[in-house]
Amino acid sequence: MKICIIGTGGTIEKTYDETDGSLRNVHSVLDSILLRLRLHDLDIRHIELMKKDSLDLTDSDRAMILEAVQRELGEADAIIVVHGTDTLNVTGELLHAKLESVRIPVILTGAMRPYEFRDTDAIQNVTESLLACRLLPPGVYAVIHNKALKFPGVVKDRENMTFVKRS
Repeated sequence: MKICIIGTGGTIEKTYDETDGSLRNVHSVLDSILLRLRLHDLDIRHIELMKKDSLDLTDSDRAMILEAVQRELGEADAIIVVHGTDTLNVTGELLHAKLESVRIPVILTGAMRPYEFRDTDAIQNVTESLLACRLLPPGVYAVIHNKALKFPGVVKDRENMTFVKRS
């Protein structure tokens, strides 16, 4: 199975700089996550599109994400967009609206806590997204915290630090 993972940054990829105590999107940690998993029959292509906190994403950035997804639609069996959780739903709604009759699963995922933190949800969410690539029918989804939520209507539940489907 051919999977394209498009990295945009977000909390999942933030790294700690002990010289100034900051958490920033400096480099991708996705390859480190993938090396921890047994993925023998997957052909994964990782595209580092940008390194941004999702609160800093602009309409132009979202257009770049859409273009990257569109480029990969004919090449991949599934696409994962690694994204910050604060505006993941905004990008998901855009992809849902613009990707007419998508023929593969397009999955957005992220983490509430950076990969480098001991109590991270990054590994869980990436693992679940990889499995969802095999199991979900075509469409645009948020896959996070043991849930696969199909767009439209996915929102961040800030109180419970997860995502839900608006009814």
